[in-house]
Amino acid sequence: MKAKRYIVRGRVQGVGFRWFVDHEARQLGLAGWVRNNIDGTVEVLAMGNDQQLATLFSRLRQGPRAARVDDVQEIPAEPIEGLTTFRIEGAW
Repeated sequence: MKAKRYIVRGRVQGVGFRWFVDHEARQLGLAGWVRNNIDGTVEVLAMGNDQQLATLFSRLRQGPRAARVDDVQEIPAEPIEGLTTFRIEGAW
């Protein structure tokens, strides 16, 4: 299992982006979380295989209809042991 962090920039808060990510990640069978950051970005930690992560990256670049995604930064991450589901976290 691999892990990646994604930082999504654009109009991505207040448009249902976290719920969109949660839905997509669950459909793909990924574990991890999504949260709003104080700087207006959305951060995602996803764990799965290469194909699952590549598909999520593609979907993050699209976003839900109301969003405008300007950039998605992909950062290697370490898998978190014991994290087996996907969830929405509060803003940090």
